[in-house]
Amino acid sequence: MNWNDATDALGIDEMDQTHREFTALVTLLSEANDAEFVALFGKLLDHSRQHFSNEGRLMRISRFPALGEHEGEHHRVYADLVQMNRAVQRGRLMLARAYVRTGLTEWFALHLSTMDASLAAHLKRTGESRATLTGMALPVLT
Repeated sequence: MNWNDATDALGIDEMDQTHREFTALVTLLSEANDAEFVALFGKLLDHSRQHFSNEGRLMRISRFPALGEHEGEHHRVYADLVQMNRAVQRGRLMLARAYVRTGLTEWFALHLSTMDASLAAHLKRTGESRATLTGMALPVLT
């Protein structure tokens, strides 16, 4: 999964930075050996929790009308990640690797172009101040 500012950026810097980090982490997972995969999957779980929580905060602050649907997707994907992390921690990597390569990658592309794009348009339309967005971006992954 590669991030392309020209096609993927939504024009909300904090969201775009978080999405860049998400795609970088998914790419690292796709290329990781088994030992690296276990540690990186834990980072993906932590990142996703913060990522989804921050977007939820933005949706509430801005009174985003599709909050329920958007958060429902976040909860579903996070639950999948939690379940897969249990298997990963026991050394069962095959399903998680397939999910990262295919399911998660496809989900994110669709989610970004629909639900996240709608949220970004709403934030721009409602004129949410940059102060509202302060702290949205997650720490850069190392």
